[in-house]
Amino acid sequence: MKNLTFLIFLSIAAAAQADEPAAFTVRVAGTSRPMILIPGLASPGEVWNSTVEHFQNRYTCHVLTLAGFAGQPAIQQPLIETARRQLAAYIRENKLDRPIIVGHSLGGFLALDLAATEPDLVGAVISVDGLPFLPALFNPGATEEVARKQAEGLRAKFAKESSEEFAAGNRRSLTTMITKAEDLDRMAAAGAKSDPRAVGDAMAEMLSTDLRPAVSKIKAPVLLIGAGGAAPSFMKSRLAAAYEAQIASIPNHKFVLAEKARHFVMLDDPAFLFATIDAFLEGK
Repeated sequence: MKNLTFLIFLSIAAAAQADEPAAFTVRVAGTSRPMILIPGLASPGEVWNSTVEHFQNRYTCHVLTLAGFAGQPAIQQPLIETARRQLAAYIRENKLDRPIIVGHSLGGFLALDLAATEPDLVGAVISVDGLPFLPALFNPGATEEVARKQAEGLRAKFAKESSEEFAAGNRRSLTTMITKAEDLDRMAAAGAKSDPRAVGDAMAEMLSTDLRPAVSKIKAPVLLIGAGGAAPSFMKSRLAAAYEAQIASIPNHKFVLAEKARHFVMLDDPAFLFATIDAFLEGK
């Protein structure tokens, strides 16, 4: 990344127990108020490169890469639950004063989970296409029980895949989520270094957990940015309503649809993302 010097270290100090493997690594750049950026499934912290470049003069950016993703060693514990606990410990250990939490996809789910579990620990929360309960986005009647059965099937599928099979499948999925070829190539190459079993476990953990009842406990202001770039025009209003319903119980929330961007909003339409976050954070 241009003009950035990163301090790279394992978040061992954030572990809940001395012998517990680290659920993430951290890179730090910038100055002033803390901002924690969490990538999504099988993604590297580098997905936030341009975001850090935009914010580093105003915020100290703590950029995570989760265990088992993009070349990081996997852990045996449930990743999201463990990362949430260790991230709370990391914030306390480093005396980060109400950091802004920015998460993409699974990282957004983790950000919402942290804010609901530790409502007094975090400042503003920004979830980029990460939802409290993804299965309900297109099926409002989805339940944890039904989703858990489907999630276990996905877990078993990923557990059987070779690294080559996983890399090919991940790239196919990314073609529906990223518009530019160069961005697709970069994220596919990083994702190919992920542990297939770790990805399947994390996906199953997220898909079978409904945070909608819990997010009502969040005290921080929440911004949810949805991806509408792949939706036809006649579907956008319905899609926006489905996103809004996911966060309706959060006392202080805002939803914005990125109409030109696919799932990786920070890559597809960074100018929109930065303007939206800047406006949301003004005065907070």
